[in-house]
Amino acid sequence: MNKTSIFLVLVISILTVFFVFSAKKNKESIPAPTVNPLLFSEYNPQINPTDFTFKITNKYFSLPVGRKLVYQSQTSGGTEKIEIEIESATKEIMGVKTTIYRDKVYLNNTLVEDTRDYLAQDKEGNVWYFGEEVDNYEDGKLIDHTGSFIAGEDRAKPGIWIKAVNIVGDSYRQEYYPDEAEDVTDVVATGQTVIVGDKTYTGCVKMYDWTPLDDESKEYKYYCPEVSAMVLVEDLTSGEKTELLKIN
Repeated sequence: MNKTSIFLVLVISILTVFFVFSAKKNKESIPAPTVNPLLFSEYNPQINPTDFTFKITNKYFSLPVGRKLVYQSQTSGGTEKIEIEIESATKEIMGVKTTIYRDKVYLNNTLVEDTRDYLAQDKEGNVWYFGEEVDNYEDGKLIDHTGSFIAGEDRAKPGIWIKAVNIVGDSYRQEYYPDEAEDVTDVVATGQTVIVGDKTYTGCVKMYDWTPLDDESKEYKYYCPEVSAMVLVEDLTSGEKTELLKIN
């Protein structure tokens, strides 16, 4: 083999190693498609109303009546602001009295979504999600209620929003409305430090939220006990970040 051939072989080998390393690095930056046994087993949570309360005191996600949170992100469509308020009213679902988590989304100061999520806490401190009623808007006009479901109706079942005790590797359904709403969350890490603006939060749990219904829907969410709330969302597809802006 002449010198030119040897040189070409070396160049090709170096480039091959580089591209393999780069591909591996990029692949590791976004979690690989999840093969989860939850997706292949029957899901039928047993709900006993006496095991639940609408008073949510989970250390990662506390929802006292009157609490308000504001989140903000910069999206491809402009500035998105999310305003959340815990209402004093309740709603009974499957015999369980749930608290109302009112969630309004604005894009460039225009309302695009107004949602009422229904949540309750069990005796172990796990927060359960019993459904949502969604109003979607376009140009200030109500257009539809896509995304709505109520547990106990049309095969929809409740799921766990967040547990009281989170163990790395744990995985659970957050909601289950076949072919419509099938979000799953995986516990990725605990004891995390998260910096949002000029605030530093410690002892946070990092969750990976995904759904088998949409390969593009992949997010990291961080819940922190210092404020008992979610403080940051990282969209792994768009790279956009939603940050806690204000909390009362």
